[in-house]
Amino acid sequence: MRVYVEALRAWQRRINLVSARTLQRVWVRHVADALQLLELLPARTARIVDLGSGGGVPGLALALALEAGGPEVLLVESNAKKCAFLRHVVHKAGARATILQRRIETLDPVAIGCDGQTVLTARAVAPLPTLLGLTEPLFAAGAQALWHKGRGWRAEVEAAQAAWRLQWRSHRSVTEREAVILQITDARHV
Repeated sequence: MRVYVEALRAWQRRINLVSARTLQRVWVRHVADALQLLELLPARTARIVDLGSGGGVPGLALALALEAGGPEVLLVESNAKKCAFLRHVVHKAGARATILQRRIETLDPVAIGCDGQTVLTARAVAPLPTLLGLTEPLFAAGAQALWHKGRGWRAEVEAAQAAWRLQWRSHRSVTEREAVILQITDARHV
């Protein structure tokens, strides 16, 4: 994990990976924030698909923490410079992760092996209604989600429920008082 944190600090000088003001609290704000998902992953998880991986939170941090034989981790990021950062850390730290340079809405559920053992992760990617729209085919293939959401999460859920039938629950974040992890086990557009 130290390799990741050192690379994050070094690369942040050249490209915007995370909010610069959070680098002083990187171990809590980014590493611990990502790793809290480990306790929420369903036991049968075979694949983690991290959407908008950017600076590696939560997907790259999870890949670094997971034991050999654990879930496969796919890091999805459209920005070439951020993909270069992800590749650098995966190579240098020996993380078991695959980087996919593409937009979320172009993901083919069959091509990435999306099924009922797939968990989608995301942090600071898009408002919930937008994120649901981008991932509709993945939910249709059986995926679940564990998404970090900040203080406005209740309004996001309410807005989403105007167009989506959701099975969800919230888990209090262990790192941010007003934040939650939204666990979505089913999402269907109405």
